[in-house]
Amino acid sequence: MRRLLGLLAVVLLALSGLAFAQFGYPDKPIRILVGFSPGVAPDITSRLFADRFNESWAKGVVVENVTGAGGNLAVERTAKSPPDGYTLAMGGNAALVINPNLMDKLGYDPLKDFSYITQVFIVPNILVVPPDVPAKTIQELVALAKSKPDYFVAGHAGVGTSQHLGGELFMAMTGAKIQQVPYRGTTAVLPDLMGGRLNIFFGNITNVLPLVREGKLRAFAVTSRKRSPQIPELPTMEELGFPGFDATAWFGLMAPAGTPRPIVDKLHDETVRILAQPDVRTKLEGLGLQLVGNTPEQFAEVVKNELPMWGKVLKDAGIKMPQQ
Repeated sequence: MRRLLGLLAVVLLALSGLAFAQFGYPDKPIRILVGFSPGVAPDITSRLFADRFNESWAKGVVVENVTGAGGNLAVERTAKSPPDGYTLAMGGNAALVINPNLMDKLGYDPLKDFSYITQVFIVPNILVVPPDVPAKTIQELVALAKSKPDYFVAGHAGVGTSQHLGGELFMAMTGAKIQQVPYRGTTAVLPDLMGGRLNIFFGNITNVLPLVREGKLRAFAVTSRKRSPQIPELPTMEELGFPGFDATAWFGLMAPAGTPRPIVDKLHDETVRILAQPDVRTKLEGLGLQLVGNTPEQFAEVVKNELPMWGKVLKDAGIKMPQQ
């Protein structure tokens, strides 16, 4: 009996400690890991959340850029972190639903290793070239790429990103060849694009639209299925004769699997509250982002549904993991 009472006391102590930890969350700094360089949409959004979290909780929320492998590294580090709510990731579709179909060995399972909090935003890309590229229409662009197989060199933010897939889908649908070069994020691509070392880019609207408006880049189309409210005069790739062309990125907040549900709920509720603030919406929508803010279950369902969908798209288009 004494032993049973002792075990019961240990269990009750553990449960009370867990309940206290959840009730008092957060009581130390939170890290948000971002798999891309500073200045791009997931980084900008994460830093905005960090500032607003700090206003609410004053616990020193920080953003850490863990760049490389199309966002895989940040997601993998999150998966292997303690499930206590103090390590989060702004994870994207490249790492969660595309690369699992391209790569045989990943350090995480998108269906088993995460507690999904909320999908935050969707962002389209724009197909752009520098002004000195002679093609003025998409037809001229395709003809140029076909007539000069070594002419076009594209940069992208990592294998499996929407920028990489944009180029692969373009080649699969046209039969043209372009050379694709991986970089450690969009902000690393732009200097080479502007400096003439690259001459075609399927770039995130957040980063390339200002350059388009300044006349420093020529835009042909958005890569989403619908036109962007930020540049409604620009057609979609589908409108220009590329049926089913869709190369957009999305990102969402996530934690390691096993994170207690009260912590997930607190993070979700605060994130959705921030997304609903008028100044936040104005800023993020002004960057070309389509805000989401769904439930943890809905976000998990997005991942579950898009994994096989992208597997079919990649297979049908003949897109494979580039040889290193």
